[in-house]
Amino acid sequence: MTTNKAGATFHRCALQVNPQDYLSKFRGQEADGDIHAHAESIVAKATEIGVSVLAVTNHNDVSGVAVFQDAAEGTGVTIFPGFEASSSEGIHVLCIYPPDTRESLLSRFLGQFGILEMGASAALSNQPLERILETVRKQGGVTIAAHVTNEKGLLNTLSGQARIKAWRNPELLAIQIPGPIDTLPPNFRRIVENKDSEHRRAYPAGGVLAVAAVNAKDVATPDDLGDHSATCWIKMSEVGIEGLRQAFLDPDSRIRLNPLQGEPNLVEDHAEIVSLDWQGGLLDGESVLLNSNLNVLLGGRGAGKSTVIESLRYVLGLKPVGDAARDAHDGIVRNVLRGGTKVELVVRCCRPTSREYRIERTVPNPPVVRDADGAVSNMRPHELLPRVEVYGQHEISDLATSRPKLTRLLHRFVDHDQSSARRKASLRRDLEKTRRSLLDASKELRQITDRLATLPGLEERLERFREAGLEDRLRERSLLVREEKILESITGRLQPFRDLLNNTRDDIPVDLRFLSSNAMAELPGREILLEAHPVLERLNRDVKKVAQLLDDALLQADDSIARIQARWNRRKRAVETEYERILRDLRRSAVDAEEFIRLRRDIEELRPLREHESFLQRLALEQHGRRTDLLAEWEEVKAEDFRLLDRAARKVTRALHDRVQIEVTAAGDREPLFQLLRSRVGGRLTEAIVCLEKANDLSLPQLVADCRSGADRLRRTYGIPAGQAQRLAGAPAEALMLIEELDLPAVTQIRLNIAPSGEPPVWKSLEDLSTGQKATAVLLLLLLESDSPLIIDQPEDDLDNRFITEGIVPRMREAKRRRQFVFSTHNANIPVLGDAELILGLTANGEAGGTARFAPDHIGSIDDRSVRDLIEELLEGGKDAFERRRMKYGF
Repeated sequence: MTTNKAGATFHRCALQVNPQDYLSKFRGQEADGDIHAHAESIVAKATEIGVSVLAVTNHNDVSGVAVFQDAAEGTGVTIFPGFEASSSEGIHVLCIYPPDTRESLLSRFLGQFGILEMGASAALSNQPLERILETVRKQGGVTIAAHVTNEKGLLNTLSGQARIKAWRNPELLAIQIPGPIDTLPPNFRRIVENKDSEHRRAYPAGGVLAVAAVNAKDVATPDDLGDHSATCWIKMSEVGIEGLRQAFLDPDSRIRLNPLQGEPNLVEDHAEIVSLDWQGGLLDGESVLLNSNLNVLLGGRGAGKSTVIESLRYVLGLKPVGDAARDAHDGIVRNVLRGGTKVELVVRCCRPTSREYRIERTVPNPPVVRDADGAVSNMRPHELLPRVEVYGQHEISDLATSRPKLTRLLHRFVDHDQSSARRKASLRRDLEKTRRSLLDASKELRQITDRLATLPGLEERLERFREAGLEDRLRERSLLVREEKILESITGRLQPFRDLLNNTRDDIPVDLRFLSSNAMAELPGREILLEAHPVLERLNRDVKKVAQLLDDALLQADDSIARIQARWNRRKRAVETEYERILRDLRRSAVDAEEFIRLRRDIEELRPLREHESFLQRLALEQHGRRTDLLAEWEEVKAEDFRLLDRAARKVTRALHDRVQIEVTAAGDREPLFQLLRSRVGGRLTEAIVCLEKANDLSLPQLVADCRSGADRLRRTYGIPAGQAQRLAGAPAEALMLIEELDLPAVTQIRLNIAPSGEPPVWKSLEDLSTGQKATAVLLLLLLESDSPLIIDQPEDDLDNRFITEGIVPRMREAKRRRQFVFSTHNANIPVLGDAELILGLTANGEAGGTARFAPDHIGSIDDRSVRDLIEELLEGGKDAFERRRMKYGF
């Protein structure tokens, strides 16, 4: 089943439209054409400029209503019938009735106010304002006090106690003003904004106004509709009297006045979920449209609310933030959605341009993104909605118990610099390279040192052979070892050139397809760029020649070296022959010539190590200097990251100054350090870790320096016991370098004002709050600074009810203009006080197999009777409680 309702949306309304004879009777002008042409021209103009609601409210006359109803037939313009009455005090009142009200009934309504003669007139009613307001409500209509600040308006006509009494009348729900609130005369503005103590209403219409204010003026010609004072914007689910009444009860959310220039910003552009549908599983065959603002899922246990939320998480490929949430999500996917179920989501991105995509996911496969034409896109869900957030039941309270997760949450308010992130990643890699290089050099130096330690002994033994005269007799054979090493070095010197040749051949020819005419067909600068094509062609030819020259040179070198090798091999055979003869002579004299040669060979092999040792020492010194520079930059980058996080904390504190305070501590989470010490140093370190935990403003570079300075320094600086200080001082070099490379997370401290609204603040840290209060603080953060959807399953499970009404709902009402919300709830405060644009009622089918359905009659806003019945049924206390809450909280 597909639901076509997308909830409450803004309609441009002109609430004081007059028939043709208004011009002659009240403006002294002659009207052109007949009454039908007049009505048709106004309806046509309304259609042209986007006015979809017209209220026909002539003075004491209803004869023009039917003409406008006929003219609007099939145009999409809704006509509210009505009239403008004047109370016995002379106060003008617009009286508006349901669209299907006929002229005959309107005449009877008008007659109840003592207006019995047909035709427009300025006659006064025989009823006071108070009685007119009450009577129209009983008749099924709504009233608007007309042009209250002008002549014959409520605030001008009445004064003193009479005006105060009339203004405080609970039946007065709406007034008509000529423009924005801030253009009203100061004395009237104070009254309208409920700041005048004498006129203050006990239950104002909203956070700003005492009563709802609309822009409307007498419209007698099509051009009159274009005046900014003639229209305003009213949000309704279905255009009707109840929609107007709900708007008057909640003007902050449902009414937008026209600014002096341009049109009001009704809803800021933001990414949104357009629709959601299922094939298979609990919600098989269901399809629902969502509103771009506040959507609320209502229903009893097992109705499928959590399935909707987890379906959204699943199709978006988002992971739960905690173990419990992950288990719950996996359980719903496995047991409720079930294998083979397909979930489809249509999303609208608004930047850089508005574009729709369809995301499909079939259990258990990954998501697939399709563009508006149905082609598979390379985009991924998180790229379409980069900051969308989904939280299951109790997931927010789990988030509130984890300081690292709270810090990550704070990162969403940081003005990230991508170049800084890349620099940080580069520093990590460079630090790791220097660590590896230093460790490798140190290891090789130790090995060389061990081998060179044997050199003095070898040279001393060789000296004894020299004293026996063996040096001179075996001189040529011993030098043959050195000659052989030199020949090996000659061959090795050619290897870099062979590598260069191979690499060059791999890189040529340069691929020129990217510079083809077809590849750059749409580029306006293609003629300039195409000039690079012959340049690279010439480069290909030249490099090919160079490669051939290098190849020829290496072949010539190989041939020459081979001849040298052959000549040397002949020399070697001659020397070896003489060596064998000498050996035979030496055996008769008991001298071990072979040992002499072995000594010679061993010493020749060790001698180059001295040069390599010097090289490694220089390399280690260079790497140490480079690492020192990198570490200084590493600390500065970490400090800049913290400064950004600290600015974000202060920014959030300013935004939530009356509810939440946030403070961050640099490198406050030391657990990564302690884990490293346990794994890399080992042994008993319990007391040492406690001492480091207590240390104020712990500096990792200083800690490493203290470890390298020795155990005494550690004992004096941190109070670490001698044995454990000795263990830290003897930590492996790699462990100390790893400590230098740590990036300890900042710790986020959150405090919540638990005092009731209007009382002096009482701040408590997160650790001292109840579970509901913790979740409240976190949710207040989630409501800030984002234009991507926020989706939460039953937030009231984790929230204190008072904080919902006093803290969460006001923030949510303000944020929903620039962000889409999807909440499932059992708490009627969220849809009622939050003035949900779309309420979606779910019902469970208890038949075999189990299904859940969106009930068509329970889809809409609170101006839908059936939707309001559903809320009243769920809300403890029923209808009376519903109305009392609306009045009490001013929503």
